[in-house]
Amino acid sequence: MSTVQSSAVWDELVSGLPYGVLLLDGSGAVLAGNRAACALMGVLPGHPRPEARDPSGAPLPTCAELAEQVLRTRAPLVIPMVLPHAKVWAEYQPLEPRGQVLLVLRPVQADVPNSARMLDALTGLPGRALLLDRLDQALVRARTHGTLASLVLADVRQLAAVNREHGFERGDELLTVIASRLRAGLREDYTVARYGGDEFAVVAEHPNGSGEALAARVRELAGRGVRIAGRRVRPGVRACWVTSDGAASPHSVIAYVEERLRQKAPVCDLTPDR
Repeated sequence: MSTVQSSAVWDELVSGLPYGVLLLDGSGAVLAGNRAACALMGVLPGHPRPEARDPSGAPLPTCAELAEQVLRTRAPLVIPMVLPHAKVWAEYQPLEPRGQVLLVLRPVQADVPNSARMLDALTGLPGRALLLDRLDQALVRARTHGTLASLVLADVRQLAAVNREHGFERGDELLTVIASRLRAGLREDYTVARYGGDEFAVVAEHPNGSGEALAARVRELAGRGVRIAGRRVRPGVRACWVTSDGAASPHSVIAYVEERLRQKAPVCDLTPDR
């Protein structure tokens, strides 16, 4: 299909939608967008996106960083976003074969399907948007009351092998079992969330210490054998943790522990607040 034809199809599909739609390249640059998106964000194709902030007023990661994240994890991301002209739910959807990202913008007053995907449809656990909110609240309380907040990120390393050998339904079964074990085996005041396709996250608040013991507990619970297709599978879970006194932003905390997990750094780590 020619560029002219592609542009015409894009215009026909999205021009009349009541919410904003932007097509981004892998670097976060705007390739195309409908009028609603341009009105909400104040951008035009080929122009940089204006600075966005979270509801607390802290700057969000750049559009390039968010686009890179969803393409790397191959999982959608929904976050609340405060723009110069509006407050919106921003939903980033990876378009893997093209290395592009579809960004859908809905005003906060809009009825977002599935509560803005606050809950993961498979496991029933909080999704990324709710995780970010819970982490932000935990950091605020730590900063206010002089306590600590820890984030544990756990990667289920055998999920791809289970999907490949037994099919995605068995992989989903593995994830639901792990989710149930984490929810039942951790304190009720902890937030257990599904962070990505093969990753879980836990947010905990505590008066002192670090997240080391929590990370060990998460590895123990999630790493137990699961019977899949007649044989016992060990999920092979790896976990990294970070503890903050609240001085760090939610996005910097997540970015730090995510980087440690990706680099296969020591499974336990304590980051200075910055």
